[in-house]
Amino acid sequence: MTIRTILVDDEPLATQGLQLRLEAHDDVEVIATAANGREAIRAVKTHKPDLVFLDIQMPGFDGFSVISGLMEVEPPLFVFVTAYSEHALKAFEAQAVDYLMKPVDEDRLAATLDRVRERLSEKGAARKAEKLQTALEEHAPEAAETITDGSERPAASRYEQVINIRDQGQIFRVDVGDIERIDAAGDYMCIQTGDNTLILRETMKDLEKRLDPRRFQRVHRSTIVNLDQVKQVRPHTNGECFLVLDSGAEVKVSRSYRDVVARFVH
Repeated sequence: MTIRTILVDDEPLATQGLQLRLEAHDDVEVIATAANGREAIRAVKTHKPDLVFLDIQMPGFDGFSVISGLMEVEPPLFVFVTAYSEHALKAFEAQAVDYLMKPVDEDRLAATLDRVRERLSEKGAARKAEKLQTALEEHAPEAAETITDGSERPAASRYEQVINIRDQGQIFRVDVGDIERIDAAGDYMCIQTGDNTLILRETMKDLEKRLDPRRFQRVHRSTIVNLDQVKQVRPHTNGECFLVLDSGAEVKVSRSYRDVVARFVH
C-alpha cells in the first residue's frame, strides 16, 4: 500500500529535508507540498491524502487551524513537525499520530511511519467491514443481522494500542500491553505499569471503552486488570479471590466479577 503524503511547511528547506528523508521509505509517495495553512486545506481537499506532515507555526493559518478547517471532510492522518516542543500536548489532543521535532531524526521518522502504517491498516479493515455490512444489508438482510448479533465485541484493532497521559507537566506514551492494572480514584485513573504509576483524568467507564475487553477486564468496581499479566488465581473467603500479577501485586476480585476468573480455571 502506498501512503499518499502531503508536506506542509512555510520553510522550503524544511520541506526539502523531510522529503529527502522520506525517499528512504518506498511506500511513501509525496503527492503535494504546501507553504501555508490555506494552501494545505486546498491540497488536502483536492488530493485526499492518507498522511499530512504539518508544521505548526506558519503565517496566517497555523497547523491547528488547518485541522479545524478540514472538519467537514474525512481527515487524513496528521504528524506535526515543529521546532517548538511546547505544542506537544495540544498536538496529541488534536489526535495527531505523532509529534516530530526539527531537524527530523531518521530513526524517529521511521518509528512514526510504523505508527502511520498501523493506523492506516486499522482504517482499511474498518472500511472493509462497513462495506461488507452495507452489502449484506442490501442483498442479504438476514445474514447481516446474524453478523451484527455475533459481533458485539469489535475487532481488537478498534481499541487503543498506545495511551497518551499527561502527568506532572509531561506527556507519556504508554503501550497498553505494559499496563498491569488501572485503579479508579474519582474522575482520575491510576495507570499502573509495574514500576510506575501515572495519573489520567478520565472516568472508568470511558477508559473501558478504549481498551480491548479480551485483554482488560474489570475485576472490582474500581479496578481493571490486564489479563495477560495474571500468573495465579488465589481463592479467598465468601466467593472472592485474588489475582496475582507478574509483578507480584495482588488484586482482589469481588463476587460480582467472579466470571472473569472462570476463564483461568476452566
